[in-house]
Amino acid sequence: MSRIRIKDIAQMADVSVGTVDRVLHGRSGVSEASRKRVEEILKQLDYQPNMYASALASNKQYTYACLLPQHEASEYWTDIEAGIREATLAYSDFNIQADVTHYDPYDYHSFEQASQQIVEKQPDGVLLAPTAPQYTYPFVEQLNLLHIPYIYIDSNIQEQPALSFFGQHSHQSGFFAARMLMLLAGKNATEIAIFRKINEGVVGSNQQERREIGFREYMERHHPTCHIWELDLHAKRDTEDTQMLDDFFKAHPTLHNGITFNSKAYIIGEYLHKRGIADFNLMGYDLLKRNVECLKGGTISFLIAQQPTLQGFNGIKTLCDHLILKKEVNRINFMPIDLLTRENIEFYYKPIN
Repeated sequence: MSRIRIKDIAQMADVSVGTVDRVLHGRSGVSEASRKRVEEILKQLDYQPNMYASALASNKQYTYACLLPQHEASEYWTDIEAGIREATLAYSDFNIQADVTHYDPYDYHSFEQASQQIVEKQPDGVLLAPTAPQYTYPFVEQLNLLHIPYIYIDSNIQEQPALSFFGQHSHQSGFFAARMLMLLAGKNATEIAIFRKINEGVVGSNQQERREIGFREYMERHHPTCHIWELDLHAKRDTEDTQMLDDFFKAHPTLHNGITFNSKAYIIGEYLHKRGIADFNLMGYDLLKRNVECLKGGTISFLIAQQPTLQGFNGIKTLCDHLILKKEVNRINFMPIDLLTRENIEFYYKPIN
């Protein structure tokens, strides 16, 4: 069957092309009788409008609000923002704009204030990292009331589902990390360490908490007698890291294996290099430049990557697919759990300038 044109529909309904166009786009200026004739023919033909062409023809501008944690240059969230910029450029024909707002991940009131600012602006869509579920709930409930679609990246809240989620399966990632670390440690290992970055009892991300839950589940199941030491470094007082690590390793001289579930494994990796400690197996997350340098230098054994640039890109793309192109979108989109070593890092890592 040949492609049905708007001109063909107009002839069949005995109306103008402009009338058919107004019916298709829900605009006014059409009599009830003409509207019914056009709609009946559309139904008979099972006509599917070309949403791509319609979107290009529209002058509407779409604004997306992106709510992300504050971060320094070259950190994990820098790659997320790079993906957002790439998607905004790729979909620039649709007049989209992505406005990024930051909040302090260690200050829940900061999230509340930033999210309220977004609600007041009433954007067309929202992209957010729900690092603190208890403070995300009231925000997304307001978005639901306003019929504003939202995308989760990095962390997911199953109890309050978004239009779509992009990120790793955090629990499974932690479970996998434990298995990999214990391959390095050996079946007879009696102790390992978990390093955290904490500010006033706040880890900064529920994803890190879920990774640790998965990690501990594996350890309890397969290495129940292996003791897990913990060291909580100050998230906002980096100057104290060296002394705290000195004290920790002095107190545990036989410790040779450890992991951190945040993206700053380089803090421990650089410390190991500075102190000349070569017999320690360290695992971490994310391809920050300093993490990669430690991986290549041998003070980090494994890094788990989660493709943050793709998360940012796909988040914006999904909002465009849903709002502009009227496509069905997948609700859950797990990113791969990629294990990187100094032997394969060159095939994976491409630093963003």
